[in-house]
Amino acid sequence: MKRKEVFSAKELTGVAVLLALVIVLQAFGGTISIGAVQLNFTLIPIVLGAIVFGAWIGAFLGFACGVVVLVQVIMGAVPFYTLIWTNDPIVTVFTCIVKTTAAGFVAGLVYQLLAKKNERAALLLASGLVPVVNTTLFIIGCLCMTNSVHGMAGGQNVLVFILVGLVTFNFFIEFAINLLVAPALQRVIQVVAKGNRK
Repeated sequence: MKRKEVFSAKELTGVAVLLALVIVLQAFGGTISIGAVQLNFTLIPIVLGAIVFGAWIGAFLGFACGVVVLVQVIMGAVPFYTLIWTNDPIVTVFTCIVKTTAAGFVAGLVYQLLAKKNERAALLLASGLVPVVNTTLFIIGCLCMTNSVHGMAGGQNVLVFILVGLVTFNFFIEFAINLLVAPALQRVIQVVAKGNRK
């Protein structure tokens, strides 16, 4: 009796392409800096992988993104992360790795649960959840490092500084980008599904 392959060659190729996109975007240009704001386009292939290949692949792609971010942090590429790395390396590692891993997993899980009832709603919700989970876990990570963040807050409330100074603009831009790209993702999903049926 022939064992069923876990992934077909087409699926492995698709995951490899998405993994390469995650690594290249995060390492070499998926983040555009506008002043203190960092716009991250790396979440898009994570969403796509989670939707097309499932929650565990979404988590894997998110984990890969987190590892690249951690390497950038250790190398001093992002000033804020350099500060928190110096003061709280364990929480920084946890924050870098867990936030995108969880975001990819949750997106895939939500899509799988809702797609049979309403694929478009499942797609929009999964696309929107990635920046929500990513940002929420980033905020929690920062709150666990209040001593490190307090110095940057300049005397203002740490939570207000995190929400207004570090998160708000980035979150809304990432959220909007993911929702705008969702219809294109739906088209890609349809093409992939059609190709797999042949």
